[in-house]
Amino acid sequence: MSEEVSKNLSETLFVKHKQAKETSALTQYMPTSQTFLEQKQQQDGYRWYRNLRRMQWAWQGLDPIEIESVLAKIAASKHSRTNEQWLDTVMGYHSGNWTYEWTKLGMLHQKRSNEFKGEQAADEMFNASLCFSIAGYPHLKNDNLAIQAQVLASSAYSEAAKKTKYTIKRLEIPYQNKHIVAHLHLTKTDKPQPVVIVTAGLDSLQTDLWSLFRDHLAKKDIAMLTVDMPSIGHNVHWNLTEDTSRLHQAVLNELYNIPWVDHHKVGLIGFRFGGNTMVRLSFMDPDKVKACVSLGAPIHEVLSSPEKLKQMPKMYLDVLASRLGKSVVDIHSLAGQLMAWSLKVQGILSNRKTRVPILAMSLENDPISPFSDNQMVALFSDYGKAKKISAKTITQGYEQSLDLAIKWLEDELMR
Repeated sequence: MSEEVSKNLSETLFVKHKQAKETSALTQYMPTSQTFLEQKQQQDGYRWYRNLRRMQWAWQGLDPIEIESVLAKIAASKHSRTNEQWLDTVMGYHSGNWTYEWTKLGMLHQKRSNEFKGEQAADEMFNASLCFSIAGYPHLKNDNLAIQAQVLASSAYSEAAKKTKYTIKRLEIPYQNKHIVAHLHLTKTDKPQPVVIVTAGLDSLQTDLWSLFRDHLAKKDIAMLTVDMPSIGHNVHWNLTEDTSRLHQAVLNELYNIPWVDHHKVGLIGFRFGGNTMVRLSFMDPDKVKACVSLGAPIHEVLSSPEKLKQMPKMYLDVLASRLGKSVVDIHSLAGQLMAWSLKVQGILSNRKTRVPILAMSLENDPISPFSDNQMVALFSDYGKAKKISAKTITQGYEQSLDLAIKWLEDELMR
């Protein structure tokens, strides 16, 4: 996509949404819940509506200086905000608005991509895709600007796929009269490769996962198949139900029809809520899975404790409401409803073991994925292991946990 075409695309996409409703104001709450949220905001004193994932974005390939520069432009904006306390709530599609500033950085990477050749050109284009994806973060369903940003992310990813030396195939897997769109990343196509199905959380797109393949899996000649969670990205047609693994199970069942992968050597990696899905899949279809890794997954505690859930920042509550397809939210009933997502409450982690060796990890003091959750997963998995990553810095934590994850999968897949 030439810079000119991309600029025109972004202008036509966003022009109708100059006055689009700002992300933090999209989710409607019942009056009592609204009062609760306002009090909580005063107590928490957070300066941003979104959870800023600086470390994750840097690990995914963005320059930390560029990240800070975008955040500084948003913070310094003189335009009016939906909520003066939250810096990233600038209304309207112009300077200072979250989607606007991240889209602008994405276009800069797109422009750079056209100046390079080979892998450098591909990496710049993958970074452009990542910026467009962050522009839509946390990807609430009725967020018009986010939906447009996702179109840009998707098209930049397709462009990057053409530029890289690796092979990336877009797969469409039939399910319930629709299609699950997945991306298969391969180092070679002459013989079937072991494959790892990877899924991110409820606020990330599958196109965010490129660096996991490039920096980790490709080096071991392991293919990566990315799939969105239900209710987000390409899987937006399906609401999130307590059967979190149904789409991924359909993908797993399709693998024997895909000539480039060895369906006898399948691993799973799930980040955050995707970890809940992958652990569940390891119990639902153990014969088709060799190994599983979950990173920072909510398995039981936070889902079964309404009090803990109510402590979550508003962004997370908005995301959950969006994924469940709720138009007006009562926090108390939302908290009660989420109990059904606990794998213990579902009876999965209670009476039977899975043969799949699961490595369940999280960073120390992770409120969403306490060590007790991971210990429970390990207990119900043959050769399962729970690991607490205590790193001096969270960046080290990411690298450390990914190195462990890849080693775990490689050992099991190559048996």
